[in-house]
Amino acid sequence: MCLICDRIQMIKEGNNPYFVKELETGYVVLGDNQHFKGYTIFLCKQHASELHELNTDFKLKFLEEMSLVGEAVSHAFPCEKMNYELLGNGDSHLHWHLFPRVAGDLEEYGHNGKGPVWWYPMEKMYDNSTCPSPEELETLKSKLSIELTKVLSSTEENQGNQIQ
Repeated sequence: MCLICDRIQMIKEGNNPYFVKELETGYVVLGDNQHFKGYTIFLCKQHASELHELNTDFKLKFLEEMSLVGEAVSHAFPCEKMNYELLGNGDSHLHWHLFPRVAGDLEEYGHNGKGPVWWYPMEKMYDNSTCPSPEELETLKSKLSIELTKVLSSTEENQGNQIQ
């Protein structure tokens, strides 16, 4: 089994403390490390390595939900810019990385402190000091859950209005 499948199994068993919400095509979880405050991962329910391996309807819904998760993250953790990554080089199970970005989050790294998250040293980004305490994790999850509920409700209302 892959790491993402393992994490999903933990969610199903109620053992993933980073789990926030289940959507139609995936699971919203906070990243284990929070150097980029609000760093969120959207795990695809289907085990696939590439978007083109998904059937069209599921793929479009997965992309739509990823966008909605990004919107909720940006509301829960105010930022100047959202970064979205779908890589799969390490874990080839589709999963989105959503990074809320703020000035100074790269410190002295990057180009005048600006650039992609992977310009920040991995050993600093994934240092144990960036893991939230249990209390902080609950606060982060609550903020994101509230915003996800708002964004999803707003989307459902808008879709209902378009049908009428």
